[in-house]
Amino acid sequence: MTLVHRPRRRTATAAAAATIIMTLLEIGGIGAGTAHAGTRPPTTNCNPAVDQTWLDVTSLQVDPVVTDFLAVYVAPGTTGQRTETLSRVDSVTTVVNRSTEISASANVLFVKIEAKVGFSVQKTTSTTTSTTVSTTWNLNQPGYYGLYRGTRRVQGEYAKFVCAQTGPTTGVWINAFPDGGGGSFTTYELPEIGSVNCAQTEPAGTLRRTAQIRLSC
Repeated sequence: MTLVHRPRRRTATAAAAATIIMTLLEIGGIGAGTAHAGTRPPTTNCNPAVDQTWLDVTSLQVDPVVTDFLAVYVAPGTTGQRTETLSRVDSVTTVVNRSTEISASANVLFVKIEAKVGFSVQKTTSTTTSTTVSTTWNLNQPGYYGLYRGTRRVQGEYAKFVCAQTGPTTGVWINAFPDGGGGSFTTYELPEIGSVNCAQTEPAGTLRRTAQIRLSC
């Protein structure tokens, strides 16, 4: 890799930093050369005063998850409002690099995720197990119902590079992860609460269809 031209006179600190960076890039331990194809910054060089970090989502998967559920039977003559408490059947927790303690610096990652999926996700330390679901449903027809709370789980991987300074206004991008790989994340959409029955099949891959399957529709 060819670095940008440096002034003839430079400090010992800048020279030492440049040497370390070149060594890392050559051995592939944490350098840009170890990143997967398509996960590098658009340029090799950077300005540490302007471009401190570069981050992008490299893989993404969205799945509907029913977190709380209750199957109920509404007998003829007993329709109307009823209050029920759901049972927890699954959970989703925000995680970045296997840690549930989400720092403010992760906000850039979540903004990138939202841009990819097209909806808002949890950006702070949070879990769907933090509340019990007890609410009122209006069930106007007799039959079997599935009462649910659920969300869309978003999980995947991301690449992160930092601008390592080689001179007063010059630097090179190096992988922020020691193994030369990337980071991982899990987050989720704001949960929704609803009810389903088997009268009409919901579209595949939706949260409502996932609730219907749990109801054995």
